[in-house]
Order: sequence, then structure tokens, then C-alpha cells
Amino acid sequence: MARKDKKTDGVTELIKTLFWALLLAGLIRTILFQPFWIPSGSMKPTLLIGDFLFVNKHSYGYSWASCPTIRGFNFCGFAKDWEGRIWHGEPERGDIIVFKHPASGTDFIKRLIGLPGDKVQVREGILYINDEKVPQTPDGVFSEIKEQQGPMRNTPRCGNAPVGIGAVCEKPQAIETLPGGLEHIVLNISDQRSDNTPAYQVPEGHYFFMGDNRDNSTDSRYAQRAGGVGFVPASYLIGRADRVMFSSAGKSILAFWTWRSDRYFTGLE
Repeated sequence: MARKDKKTDGVTELIKTLFWALLLAGLIRTILFQPFWIPSGSMKPTLLIGDFLFVNKHSYGYSWASCPTIRGFNFCGFAKDWEGRIWHGEPERGDIIVFKHPASGTDFIKRLIGLPGDKVQVREGILYINDEKVPQTPDGVFSEIKEQQGPMRNTPRCGNAPVGIGAVCEKPQAIETLPGGLEHIVLNISDQRSDNTPAYQVPEGHYFFMGDNRDNSTDSRYAQRAGGVGFVPASYLIGRADRVMFSSAGKSILAFWTWRSDRYFTGLE
């Protein structure tokens, strides 16, 4: 009988340990940091497919979107209509932010371009904020091999197309300087519809996002009814991305032999 009691006690202790470990992990994920793996090339060259990072969730306070989402189910989804934030912090123009897509609820990561009240427009590939041209300085080309990338096996678009598989894929890049002085690199692939947009007036309580890979990004330039992001409500922000922890160039994040040696603990701008 003593042996049975010992075994029962051991199982009980294991269950307790697992419970507290899961609770702690859930609290950390809800309150402090959320892991995020970059699935697409919309933020190249700042973020590459396969970059793994932690999102700082206390940067802007907390809303329903701060709760974990597992297999498409958000634990606070019932509060979607609540537009507030607890311990609200204001995002800054140029922040790289993870947010919930206003229509699908999918997690997106883009750069914050337009603040509430801003007028945003793109003309001939150049960004204008409040009718002021945002300067770009040519900065050579971004080069990568044209091949399938990441678990989704996406193939990059090339500015020097046509390019065969295995050849060098190039995109002209430029340093863009946002109001306030933040510099970051943007890519240009071709002349297309998204290079000339209407003027967007950002509503109060909303934000306007764009990808750094300007010709390969589904963002606020496209309305939600057209499959885009549109304006993003403040309550849909999850947190700020500050640093890449490591980066996998393979199909899986666990394929450590494909991790990029130059991207450990890389700061983001």
C-alpha cells in the first residue's frame, strides 16, 4: 500500500509541476513577450523569412489582442468590441509592430508609417506624409538566391527578372528617413499599382502600416475588402519587435544547421 501511495504522490507532484509551468509560460506569453516567426518576405531586408523574435507586449499596454491565440482561437476574442487598452503606451512612427489583422485576426508584422490624423500617400514609389515627401537615398541592391524559402516555400520576386531558380535575385534598395529622423531600408521591385495610391486620412484611434519590401507587402495601402489590411485600430496592436533572436534559412525553425550565423540577437531599426 505504501508503494501505491508513493506512486500516486509522484503522479500528483508531476501534474502540479506541469500545471504551474504551463501557467507561468501562459502569463509570460500574455503579459511580457510573444514569440513570432517571420513567414513572409514583406519586411525584407529588415526581417527575413525564418527570423525568430520575441514581441515586447508591454510596449503599448494591453488589450484583447494581447491574449494568446492557439490554433486560431483567441482567449479574449469575446472582448473584440472593447476598444480600450490597459496601461496604454503610444507607439512611435517607424516602430515594427505585430498586430491582429482587423478582418481575419491573423498576426501581421509591419512598420508603423501613419499616426492618427496623418495624411499618407505614395506617389511614383515615394512616400508622402502630410503632403511632405519622405526622402529616399539610393543604397545599392539587396541580393539573395532565387529559391523556395521557409515552410511556405515562397519564391522571392526580383527586380532583375527574369531570373532562374538558383540565380542571384536583386532588388534596388534605398534608405528612407521618416519624420523624426528614423532611417530604415526599403526595397523596390517594379512599377505597380501600389506605387501610386489615393491619399489616406488616418482616423483617430487607428494606424497605417506598410512593409519595407514595398512592392511585395499586403498592408494598409489596400482596403480590407480588397484583401488588404486597411487602417488598424489601436486595440488590435500586440507589441513591438525589437530584436531578432536567431534566424532559420530552412523549412523548419528546428533545423539548427540552417540558422544564419550573422543574425543572432540582431537589433531592429
